[in-house]
Amino acid sequence: MRILFITPYVPSPIRVRPYHLIRQLARSHEVVVLTLWQHEREQEDLNALGSLCSVVGVRLSRARAVANCLRALPSRMPLQGAYCQSKELVRLVRGALGEPRVAGNIAGQPLPAALRGPFDVVHVEHLRAGYVASEIPRHVPTVFDSVDSISLLFERTSRLSHSRRQRFLARFELPRTRAYEAELVQRFDRIAVTSPEDADALRALSGTDRIAVVPNGVDLAYFQPRRDSAEPATLVLSGKMSYHANVTAALHFQARIFPLIKQQCPDVRFQIVGSDPPSAVQALTGDPAISVTGYVPDMRDYLGRATVVICPVTVKVGIQNKVLEAMAMGVPVVCTREGFAGLQAQPGQDLLVADTPSEFAAHVCRLLGDADLRSQLGQAGRRYVENYHQWNLAARRIADLYQDAIEQHKRRSATDSVTTADENGK
Repeated sequence: MRILFITPYVPSPIRVRPYHLIRQLARSHEVVVLTLWQHEREQEDLNALGSLCSVVGVRLSRARAVANCLRALPSRMPLQGAYCQSKELVRLVRGALGEPRVAGNIAGQPLPAALRGPFDVVHVEHLRAGYVASEIPRHVPTVFDSVDSISLLFERTSRLSHSRRQRFLARFELPRTRAYEAELVQRFDRIAVTSPEDADALRALSGTDRIAVVPNGVDLAYFQPRRDSAEPATLVLSGKMSYHANVTAALHFQARIFPLIKQQCPDVRFQIVGSDPPSAVQALTGDPAISVTGYVPDMRDYLGRATVVICPVTVKVGIQNKVLEAMAMGVPVVCTREGFAGLQAQPGQDLLVADTPSEFAAHVCRLLGDADLRSQLGQAGRRYVENYHQWNLAARRIADLYQDAIEQHKRRSATDSVTTADENGK
């Protein structure tokens, strides 16, 4: 297949889902990525992606993104849908999928050779790139990787985020996003999401049954168990700390769970590992048992030394990559019921799941005092991700959705041809 893969951000080892899907798909298919980029540092990611497939990057300045949002405020368009709008990206989509242009030109400007059609299928990543749906001709098969239900995320954020600002924005965006998301998924032949609860949320919004669950994978060659022994009584929470849901998780754990653990395990240490921690998180280091690293070049160095990896999230959708990565490294994991959602793992066998702060603390203390249980859970967790979360399996499911969309269009074309022949014969 020849695949046009449209994404509103540069796929990279940080933006794991599109990056690894492209990496796997490019082994058997011709993939052309059309993507937006904002920061100069993303040039390295573009170059790295270019070693896997053809890539066309379009600059979206921060000023343009802000202007998009301001223009959307009085409209029905959600800010998530407006943020990445780009006239240049639209021009290129039209050129790639429209009627052939003389000498590969559109609107008087050259079309990059990689974008010259035809394409067998168009893959659109995330709601932020959804605006291109109206530019895709009806005869072109389409797949939308929604990743998560943004409406579901905003609904939970509006109730549970630590940030008053985030709760306000979520409440403002929620009705607009629900209407937009419900209409958007109707425009695609097939839709993918990472978890069953996101699929249920989109079905409830749109009424469509064209939604399939394609879980995230893990780079099992990169995240491997390490033989160096874990540091004693060290708990690690990982994730991008500029993301409000991770901040909420860190503050929730520090306030409601960590004190319970320290009562039984006074020597315990808590490490918060991830880029761009806000002042609310940095302030937690007033407790000498808590450290905040900020950006680290290799997350494996911290996951590998953790006695226990924790995932105390209360605001989330989709699948928690941080849980999968820790399990892949053979480190025992304790998570909330929210952090567990979307996994097929067995609680108590592959990881430990808690419904209350006291249960979470009890699980952690039990693991800190039982090396055999840590080893048992770590090995079971690794087996679980090997069986259920390999990227080649995810890419195979996406390719099946491509084929379904293509076959649907063939059947529709055949039906239309018969109908036209019958009408001409009258």
